Amino acid sequence: MDEGLLRGITPSVLAVLVRRGADFAAAEDAVQDALVEAVRVWPGEPPRDPKGWLVTVAWRRYLDAWRADAARRRREDLVEEEPQPGPVPAADETLWLYFLCAHPSLTPSSAVALTLRAVGGLTTRQIARAYLVPEATMAQRISRAKRTVSRVRLDRPGDVATVLRTLYLVFNEGYSGDVDLAAEAIRLTRRLAAVIDGPEVSGLLALMLLHHARRASRTAPDGSLVPLAEQDRGRWDHAAIAEGIGILRAALARDRLGEFQAQAAVAALHADARRAEETDWVQIVGWYDELVRLTDSPVARLNRAVAVGEADGPRAGLAELAALDPSLPRHTAVAAYLHERDGDPVTAARLYVEAAARAPSAAERDHLTRRAARLNTARPSGS
Repeated sequence: MDEGLLRGITPSVLAVLVRRGADFAAAEDAVQDALVEAVRVWPGEPPRDPKGWLVTVAWRRYLDAWRADAARRRREDLVEEEPQPGPVPAADETLWLYFLCAHPSLTPSSAVALTLRAVGGLTTRQIARAYLVPEATMAQRISRAKRTVSRVRLDRPGDVATVLRTLYLVFNEGYSGDVDLAAEAIRLTRRLAAVIDGPEVSGLLALMLLHHARRASRTAPDGSLVPLAEQDRGRWDHAAIAEGIGILRAALARDRLGEFQAQAAVAALHADARRAEETDWVQIVGWYDELVRLTDSPVARLNRAVAVGEADGPRAGLAELAALDPSLPRHTAVAAYLHERDGDPVTAARLYVEAAARAPSAAERDHLTRRAARLNTARPSGS
């Protein structure tokens, strides 16, 4: 059995059933039954049209279950309209499924989980492990999402921006469990880019590739975080960087700038520098200006303050930081870094300790604590 082939066509099969009027949850059950039948039959009788075979078998399974459900007898006309077995249109129904799974009526976490289940082809157990939650909890989350989208009628073009945000959430979930969610997000975004010719889709794919290229250098052997400026750039995936930059250049050439393209441009400038000291911070500030203009995001403004501190000096960065809400996540950590760069280790150490207490993860907390300890150790006694 070609597992890659099955994972590639299963979402499209599910979409065909749902488009024909099947309830989302029932359609998925029918597709799973068809996959079980494929595992039994295909090794001895491989079909000429795997997708058509799965659609035919899944539709029959769905109708069998539907007929057995007395509460749905009122929909008998659906049975009369059963399509005859035959070739399935080549149109990729997966795109429609992306829009359904990223529907605005779902919470972000539910949209991510349903996308991984229905489009990504992952099992509930795999998704639960990736999120570090019990399988029963994830099953309930996915079931609720299925019930929600079962009531949705997609009679208008979907919102690509919502799909992109969902995929970016998948990418940022990290690497826990037995499924690499970052790699999975890249795989799904590649598939989306194959059917949607849009610069922001390309921008997101470029951004993912450029960030993922640095993965191997982000942690030390002991698991501690390694800041970007201290990473071993020889360990970066330069093939992924080249691909990401190529995709980004083609997207930018279309002159329809969006937030993912702007973020990818920042990542490309970091990736393009052979050493941290050669980073073009002036250009990075310019791209953050564009990102702020596009999104007015407080996080973008915070990152811009860091870039200004590198381009124009730490005091300029602190001046930018002073205009931002101090309750922003990582605001205190940025202040600590800029004070350290400005030659004020006492203030920097104190702020690092404060930032560590608010850190969103144990790895980040330990990193900030170590920076505070290093500054305190370096200070002369009595100072």
